Amino acid sequence: MKDIEFSKDQKDNMVHKVKRYFDDELDQDIGAFEAEFLIDFLAKELGPYFYNRGLQDAQQALNDKMEEANYLIHELEQPEGYL
Repeated sequence: MKDIEFSKDQKDNMVHKVKRYFDDELDQDIGAFEAEFLIDFLAKELGPYFYNRGLQDAQQALNDKMEEANYLIHELEQPEGYL
């Protein structure tokens, strides 16, 4: 799996959310550098877990749709006459 990368706007938004979380929930003020470092760490160390879960969810959704399509195709079958 290649490294997870984010646009500058996405990264800035995440930094803002992490800083706000630390301030609101932990009553700690951290800088943008520290927040970005934490985001990079979490993306590298925990990102694969979330990524793999997303793949599993996508696979299940695809399997569900394929099962539904198989059922619909089966419903389209015409009875075959016997001689």
